[in-house]
Amino acid sequence: MPPIPPPQAEGFTTTTPVPLYWCRYRPLAPRGRLVVLHGGPGAHHEYLLPQMLELAKDRDCLFYDQRGGGRSRTDDRTPIGWRTHVEDLTALVAELQPGPLSLVGYSWGALLAMLYAIEAKAGRAGPEPARLALLDPAPISRAFRDRFEAEFAARQSGPAVTALRDQLAASGLKETDPAAYKQRTFELSVAGYFADPAKARDLTPFRVTGRVQQSVWESLGEFDLVPALRDLRIPSLVVHGRQDPIPLASAMAAAEALSAHTGWLDACGHVPYVEQPEALFRSVRDFLHDTESLVQS
Repeated sequence: MPPIPPPQAEGFTTTTPVPLYWCRYRPLAPRGRLVVLHGGPGAHHEYLLPQMLELAKDRDCLFYDQRGGGRSRTDDRTPIGWRTHVEDLTALVAELQPGPLSLVGYSWGALLAMLYAIEAKAGRAGPEPARLALLDPAPISRAFRDRFEAEFAARQSGPAVTALRDQLAASGLKETDPAAYKQRTFELSVAGYFADPAKARDLTPFRVTGRVQQSVWESLGEFDLVPALRDLRIPSLVVHGRQDPIPLASAMAAAEALSAHTGWLDACGHVPYVEQPEALFRSVRDFLHDTESLVQS
């Protein structure tokens, strides 16, 4: 896997209750600006890299670690809910990304983008986004989340992943090469997200802060975003892998509610920037080009 290059700028927010780490990647002559929201909750931006830097070839891309994960960890044990993340995004945008707002969200980050847009329309967040690019969005209702959890558990305990786990246990790698064993263990922990489990080797390893993940999902309760999404009038793109353990029906429901452009990717699970990068970035670039008049460079 290629190394992750250093950003052109980085720092910590000064207007959020917890300083949030941020970084910018930009070309010499950017054609626009994007705020990229990572998944999780409780993860960090680095596992989107280096592949998602494809977007930074012609646009200024602002990444940040959401509260409770990565370099934005906090010792404060107060539960972090979805509203906390919306408030943090509101402050970050005002501090670092004023003007027309383009959000690119992956997985939970796509759900956060939708939640932010809903709150912004109601006057409870910052400016409404000018456009949304939603990549393999997390389930948009509790019912879809229950289906995802059952499917992912079945994959992780299924014959393909079990065989790979048995091979690793018998390999002796734990004693002969602990670093390689650790990497392989990580790959197996996320194998169920992929259409082809072997492609997990190309995903940058990451850690999730469990208490943050749990508190965010608990804060959503018996959620269903569809009614609120129908009230939005934001140009949107929804891209989703057909073999994603998150039901394709969830992404389709989001796309229908938003009247969104769509891209359904074959031979692709939950990580399109690893599994089908060419098709993914073509869809995103086409969408950004077609909606360019809505934002200022």
